[in-house]
Amino acid sequence: MSLPADTPPAITDALGYLQHHLQELTKHQNASEHTINATLAGLTAQLQQLTQLITAPVPTVAPPPIPLSPPPVSPPSPVPAAPSKQRTRPKLPSPPDFSGKWSSGRAFLNSCMLYLRLAPEQFTCDEEKIFWTLAFFKDGRAAKWSENLFRQEADTSIFPIRSWTDFEQQFRSQFFPVNAEADAINTLEGSSYYQGNRMVDDYLDSFLILASDAGYMDPRTLVVKFR
Repeated sequence: MSLPADTPPAITDALGYLQHHLQELTKHQNASEHTINATLAGLTAQLQQLTQLITAPVPTVAPPPIPLSPPPVSPPSPVPAAPSKQRTRPKLPSPPDFSGKWSSGRAFLNSCMLYLRLAPEQFTCDEEKIFWTLAFFKDGRAAKWSENLFRQEADTSIFPIRSWTDFEQQFRSQFFPVNAEADAINTLEGSSYYQGNRMVDDYLDSFLILASDAGYMDPRTLVVKFR
C-alpha cells in the first residue's frame, strides 16, 4: 500500500510495523492450521484402526478333543501275608508259698529270681518285683516280716526297701541259715555223713549244696569228702 509523500515518518513506521506484525500472525496461523490438520489426520487414522478391530469378527477356536478314558483296570488282588511266627514262651510256674523256714529260704529266692529273669516284661520297676515276692509270704516268720515292712510304710509313708538288691540282701540275712558255711563244714567233716540208703542223685545234690556252702572248690577235697 502506497502512502502520500507528505506522510509523516512516524505514521510510516507505525504502518510498517503493523504490516510486518500482520504478516507474522498470518504465518503463525498457517503453521497452526497445518499442525492441527496433521494431528486430526493422525487421530482419524487411529480411530479407523480401532473401529476395524472392534467390528472385525472374532475367530472361533475349536475346543481340544476330549481324550477317550481308558477302560477301568481292576486293582491286583492283595497277596495274603504269611502268618508271623510268634515266639511262644512256656508257662512259668509261680514260686511256692514261703513260711520263712531257713531250710527253704534259698530255694524260694532262687525260684523268684528265675521267674523275674524269664518274664522281665511283667515288671516295670523294683518295687513291683518286691511286692510280687511278698505276695507269697503267707504264714510263719515270712508273714510277720512282711507285715512289719508294711507297718513301717504306714508310719513313714515310705516303703523301707527301695531296691531289689536291698530286698535280696535283707532276705538272705533273715531267711538264710546264719551259720550255713560252718554247718556245711561240720557236716562234711563229720564221720556220720554218708550216702546211706539215699539214691545217688539225691546224695549228689545234697553233697554239692553242702560243698558250695562250705566253700570247697578243690576237686581233690571234693573227692575225699564224697563218701
